[in-house]
Amino acid sequence: MSYLTGTLHDPLVTPRPLAEVPVLRGPANAVRFVAPGSVTQGEFGLFEHQMQAHAGGPGPHYHQTFSESFYVVSGELTLYADGAWRQAGGGDFAYVSRGGVHGFRNDSDQPTSFLILFAPGIARERYFTELHEIRETGRTMTDQEWADLYARHDQVNL
Repeated sequence: MSYLTGTLHDPLVTPRPLAEVPVLRGPANAVRFVAPGSVTQGEFGLFEHQMQAHAGGPGPHYHQTFSESFYVVSGELTLYADGAWRQAGGGDFAYVSRGGVHGFRNDSDQPTSFLILFAPGIARERYFTELHEIRETGRTMTDQEWADLYARHDQVNL
């Protein structure tokens, strides 16, 4: 039991078998939707990323409605923060507040695994799913279509 706001509450436990956790797989990465906002009552979203060696990622960008935190489980992740690209290794943590400019990629010769926590738990999986579908189908998009996609998902690219 946990103690919250002066009263005792039974913890809410919602087990999800690994087989039920959606995964998007591409040639350079995989994203597992460990706990999207739909599972956490909108409190947060937790995604696991696996990136192959030298896999690209998003360049500098920011979000207006949610914060993002990164925890490197293994390997090395290159994070953009404070105007520079920096290396983060296993066990390193980075917090990006709303409006904080950031980006990430894998510049190393080894795969990397990391967690991303979004707060609050917006439906960020929709953004990753749309990107995955665009890449998988080879669909060509106009500048306006890209702008609309980014606007729908609070992705302000710099």
